[in-house]
Amino acid sequence: MQIRIRRIHSDAILPAYAHGPREDAGMDLHAVEETVLEPGVARLVPTGLTIEVPPGYEAQVRPRSGLALKHAITMPNAPGTIDPGYRGEVRVILLNLGREPYTIHAGDRIAQMIVARYEAVEWLEGELAESRRGDGGFGSSGR
Repeated sequence: MQIRIRRIHSDAILPAYAHGPREDAGMDLHAVEETVLEPGVARLVPTGLTIEVPPGYEAQVRPRSGLALKHAITMPNAPGTIDPGYRGEVRVILLNLGREPYTIHAGDRIAQMIVARYEAVEWLEGELAESRRGDGGFGSSGR
């Protein structure tokens, strides 16, 4: 699939598969400027890119496992959604769960992006069909 993309910063790096599209589901997103992540403070990290997601698709922005494991850096809204109508800069909300400040440098991989199809929903109000589970909620299936 082809998606229109525009660099709004001269140093922006296009999203790319680290090992190719046959081995990776997500494309790496890169920071376009230095950002210091203080412990416990969420920050928007710019990528310098805008994209045009086609109707019927969304771009999902997800945390990088290496940042989470090695530095306790995560995304508090994961996965983030880029809707088809959004034309602003792709920015990633990052949160430092560690004890020390962490510096994101320009060019660092900060998240991964997956483009996925979605279905529009039309609600049909009324009675629901019976199911085996019924209204059994959290923990209802056992340990």
